[in-house]
Amino acid sequence: MNPAADQDRSTARTAGLLFTLAPLWYLLCETVAAAAFPGYNYATFYISDLGVPEAGPFQDRMLASRLPTVMNAGFVGTGVLFLLGLALLLPQLRRGRTAALFTVLGIVHVVGIVFVGLVPGSPSNAASGLIAIHAIGAVAAIAGGNLTAMLSSRVLPDTGLPRWWGVVLGAAGLLSGLLLSAHLGFADGVWERGAVYPFMLWQCSTGIALLRRTTRRAPRRTTRRAPRRTTPQTSGTVG
Repeated sequence: MNPAADQDRSTARTAGLLFTLAPLWYLLCETVAAAAFPGYNYATFYISDLGVPEAGPFQDRMLASRLPTVMNAGFVGTGVLFLLGLALLLPQLRRGRTAALFTVLGIVHVVGIVFVGLVPGSPSNAASGLIAIHAIGAVAAIAGGNLTAMLSSRVLPDTGLPRWWGVVLGAAGLLSGLLLSAHLGFADGVWERGAVYPFMLWQCSTGIALLRRTTRRAPRRTTRRAPRRTTPQTSGTVG
């Protein structure tokens, strides 16, 4: 028995569970909020439109979210779950500047996505100027999350995932974010989801990999039985 190794395994297992739950919670909230939004289109509406508590025309969209609190709970909840998982993994990260950068970028993602949930992109916030906080939060969440995914294979404990997995997903997310800001090709809703979902996929797959790695049964230790000692028998003659 190795108490330290058992503790590390238990901590990584909990972090894996949190990493798995965070994107599932986010997608659940998005699905529920979108189902209650009349005429919501995943391609043409922004994700955060689901969290706007006001109804009516805004820019080129008709806002009509009936469950804005659900979507905003999705933003804040996924950020908190990721932060808790990241905090648990900190002692197990490979030391160095890359680990420090990975941690900072992860926190940037958390702060950004929480801002998105707390400061909706609503017409009233646009009029007051508070929508700038929402926009900065969205950029921080997308950039911080995807860069975190790209650095993950260099700092996380062995998960069994290919080293290129986080790099490819993070790069895809960043590229989609750039195309979103340039308004090129597809509608904004497509590029926004292309910027957000790759990080969610990385997070969920990393969580599942951590769970699998930490729940494998340790090989059974076999102990050899000592050979049975036999008392030598002496033969005698009966007279």
